[in-house]
Amino acid sequence: MRSTCAVLVVVFSSLIAAPRVSAQVHVADQRALDAAVRQHVSAVDQDRETVRLFLQRGDVKAIAGKYGIDMRRAETAVATMDATELASVAAQTRQANQALAGGASTVTISTTTIIIGLLVLILLIVLLR
Repeated sequence: MRSTCAVLVVVFSSLIAAPRVSAQVHVADQRALDAAVRQHVSAVDQDRETVRLFLQRGDVKAIAGKYGIDMRRAETAVATMDATELASVAAQTRQANQALAGGASTVTISTTTIIIGLLVLILLIVLLR
């Protein structure tokens, strides 16, 4: 009995002497959180601007017109995309921009396919919401 009491006293003493762990430990300060939010918003804005500028290109408008795609609806769809959808479309837009870069006056079949795919993807995102 004495040994059980001695063990309990040691256990309780160590629990009392141990430092308390707070449940609200902040890993990052408010400035770091604010900077991360600003960076995310900036990236989303940059993606949205990339897609918007791509949709305003003359060759993209010509291809969209050829296939009967409403550009106003596509531009409206870009404004309503969430960050994940927008990042995906912006990545494809950058790929298409690189394919069109260099002042080429003709559009290859692969670039045309990318453009049509982007426009259809934008419209499908809007329709499935």
